[in-house]
Amino acid sequence: MADESNKAFPASPVTRVPFALVLSGIAGAADAIGFLEFSQLFMSFMSGNTTRFGAAVSGYDWDGTARFASVIAVFCFGACIGTLIAAWSGRFRLSVLLSIQAVLFAIGLFVPLGTAAFPLHAYPIVLALGIQNATLQDEAGRSLALTYVTGTVVRFGAGVANLILHKPAPSFWLQAPLWGALSTGAVVGGFLHGWFGERAFLFPAGAAAVLALISLVLTIALKDTPYVSGVAAPQPDAHPEAKPTATAPAAAG
Repeated sequence: MADESNKAFPASPVTRVPFALVLSGIAGAADAIGFLEFSQLFMSFMSGNTTRFGAAVSGYDWDGTARFASVIAVFCFGACIGTLIAAWSGRFRLSVLLSIQAVLFAIGLFVPLGTAAFPLHAYPIVLALGIQNATLQDEAGRSLALTYVTGTVVRFGAGVANLILHKPAPSFWLQAPLWGALSTGAVVGGFLHGWFGERAFLFPAGAAAVLALISLVLTIALKDTPYVSGVAAPQPDAHPEAKPTATAPAAAG
């Protein structure tokens, strides 16, 4: 029977944790750049966009209503299509998802601006960050919160309580570093936007491309180990009885 750690991909913390921290930093940078570039529109913080959606509806601001609702829908679609792509890509899912994200970060520069109600220019960035949340799982098979901090902060607080009561989940120790990576990325993204304006999106695009290349090399070089892909990995947040849809060879020995 496959070890429980194989619910996550990458299955080993040796690769999963560095990937998670770098991806969270990329997300923080992209969100900060987008927030400054698109008139305080969040690229990945859907809680904030939901609050602004409610305020727009109550103020009869229909352009704002469409603006925030469409961004939330695009982000949700990204999480959906990212999970499907992960299932269809087999053991190369990490490099495939990261490559798609890199392209989306870059092509946003060439998409028409759209209107106040439908900011087409922002949609590729939002889609990329939605996809990113389907990239990694923790030991319990839950999606790692790579692009927003609410779940991270809640899990950290609950983990502290469990630490006092008995013993926290293994993923507890990743929550504070994830917050730090996202926050650091946001600070860097703010500076990048101040220096380069909209072209700052090329930096998270480049970082995602480099990470995709590293993932591809590791997937090929370590194809008989669980370091890059789990032996029997159901998709993020799948039912406990769900059958794996993306598999990799079992570790040698």
